[in-house]
Amino acid sequence: MELLVLATSWWLIGFTGAMMPGPVTTLIVTETARRGFIAGPLITIGHSLLELAMVVALVFGLGDLLKQNAVAGTIGILGGIFLLWMGFSIVRDAWRGKVSFDTTHPSTSLRSAQDATPHNVLRGNPIIGGVLTSIANPYWILWWATVGAASLIAFRAFGIAGIVAFYVGHSLADWVWNNVVAFAVATGRRGMTDRVYRGILIVCGAFLIALSFYFVNAGINFWRG
Repeated sequence: MELLVLATSWWLIGFTGAMMPGPVTTLIVTETARRGFIAGPLITIGHSLLELAMVVALVFGLGDLLKQNAVAGTIGILGGIFLLWMGFSIVRDAWRGKVSFDTTHPSTSLRSAQDATPHNVLRGNPIIGGVLTSIANPYWILWWATVGAASLIAFRAFGIAGIVAFYVGHSLADWVWNNVVAFAVATGRRGMTDRVYRGILIVCGAFLIALSFYFVNAGINFWRG
């Protein structure tokens, strides 16, 4: 009973990470607008698989390493640079009309392999996209290094069952929130035009650019100590 209460509490805490706007949310919005609701669960699968690896790593002591200023600073700077690259590419392709919402004409909706911008690469496989956008988010890594690592201590007292409950409890928060976002976008998909779709991409890309500066600045501050 105590473990169930703990897992439920952790599920609610998990929303503090799941609901934070970031690359994963951006990818779900843009890909659901193009593919439909299925994009949400597929992206969440990739995100959840990476979090499973994170839980295993934390069990073996990764949390202590991530708390070091030099490591946290490097994560912030490199993650911020990747987000800047991704955001700029999304805005550029949308502004130039290189992306289309029309999935019935591959020649216009999908670019050739030579046009392998971050946006096109990520949307090629939603599961892989879920993994890459999670890694690119310094907030996600730092959240696990602090909130996640600290919370895991309470669950480890219950052995393997506690660790499983820890992972399932948090994953449920991701599944609930991500699918709510995907459903909200999918229900308005019929009224989606190329102009609206590109507008969404520009807004999302601009958000990632702004987020990238925040993380680079945070990374620099970590290095300064």
